[in-house]
Amino acid sequence: MLVVLPLSAIAAPYAAYVIDARTGEVLHEQNANARLHPASLTKMMTLYIAFEAVQKGEISMDTMVTVSKKAASEEPSKLGLRPGQKIKLRYLVRAAAVKSANDAATAIGEGISGSEAAFARRMNRTAKKMGMTRTTFKNANGLTEEGHLSTAHDMTILGRHLLYDFPEYYNLFSRTSADAGGKTVYHTNRRFLASYKGADGIKTGYTRAAGFNLTASAQRGNERIIATVFGGKSTASRNAKVAELMDLGFRRAPSNAPVRKPDTPAYSAESVVVASNGEAPQGAGKTIRVTGAVTRSLRPSLRPGETPQPVLVAQAPPPPVVSPTDIAAALVEAQAAAIADAKPVTVAKVAPKTTSVRPEARPEDVVLASVDTSAAATTAIATETEPEVVTRLSTSGGHHWGVNVGRYPSHYAAEKVLLKTALSEMATLDGALRKVVRRPQGYEAHFVGMTRDTADLACRRLQARNVTCFMVGPAS
Repeated sequence: MLVVLPLSAIAAPYAAYVIDARTGEVLHEQNANARLHPASLTKMMTLYIAFEAVQKGEISMDTMVTVSKKAASEEPSKLGLRPGQKIKLRYLVRAAAVKSANDAATAIGEGISGSEAAFARRMNRTAKKMGMTRTTFKNANGLTEEGHLSTAHDMTILGRHLLYDFPEYYNLFSRTSADAGGKTVYHTNRRFLASYKGADGIKTGYTRAAGFNLTASAQRGNERIIATVFGGKSTASRNAKVAELMDLGFRRAPSNAPVRKPDTPAYSAESVVVASNGEAPQGAGKTIRVTGAVTRSLRPSLRPGETPQPVLVAQAPPPPVVSPTDIAAALVEAQAAAIADAKPVTVAKVAPKTTSVRPEARPEDVVLASVDTSAAATTAIATETEPEVVTRLSTSGGHHWGVNVGRYPSHYAAEKVLLKTALSEMATLDGALRKVVRRPQGYEAHFVGMTRDTADLACRRLQARNVTCFMVGPAS
């Protein structure tokens, strides 16, 4: 007899991991390094790379992404995208973060890397640099695929990076609803967000193979806990288990602890060249690998059929040979010309130097200049020196670009970083203006008044020294 069990009765392997988000200290773990199906927890990495690509200037939130047939055909949950549809990246990000839309996640990957396979390679490179040693990504959305595996430990590490590396985007994970390009989407985790005090993210996941997964974060006072559960039996039981683990974390975490942010993974992505019309090309596109400073200069190769041409080097002519007789004749001629053109010169007698020189009396015949203060003279001067009004010309010379070197909790901290950075990178930041911009999330440190090339070079040099930096354009 065949017995059909409900989905909630099909138990996937269970795993859990709880940390103090401020320090990364482990507060609880169970089966945390078992390689299991992450389901839509995968989208945390998809979104992390999307935020990184925007920050580094590979793409913008307003870039129009063309939806491929593959993306449109992904299984639910989905936004309902159509093949050939053009949609802004910001709406795809909202749909992936809030609704966990699989078609939106695939479109993000294709829009950034040209294909989902190329995007998966970038996901794996980034995961490795974060220390996610037991994770392998095969797609951008988390649908079950052979070899697409992760662990509760690795997903918790990823959630912590989202929190600290991109605080300006983290609010997406606490929105209960969002506009996704004319459609309102609702958060898959809104029940937990509404029921657990301090909860503000992060991501749910479900497939039949994975069970009900959740990476959650909550803050109470100075304390913040991140917990991950794999293999829940239902949404309700999973949420209850995460709440239990969160409570355990808050009990074990110290009231005060220093915030030790995780190291941002090194940026070495292959980024698709965005077309001049602001659209991201689909399919296998031309890529640019960012590898730091140029180490050598290559000679241009010859055109087909062209033969090398001899290189002409300019040389100075040999000096003429001058005999002593010619030199003597030239000197005599020069002296004669000087005597003919000479004018009488009165040579003043110079008294011998003494230790004290008495000033000579002023000659009686010296005529002093005087100023005519008459009304007529004053009127004439005023007429001749009529002031000319000159309009000040712009001297920006295209210096509308800048660089951002991070966000800080106080104006003083931002100024301190700007000064330290300016002193360490004088070659490219000389002449740039230091500017602190107050935002709701903190104080951003900017260098402004730069050309695009100078800003790009400065960022590359700073990133080579592991300094957080991204370019700020004229419209920023």
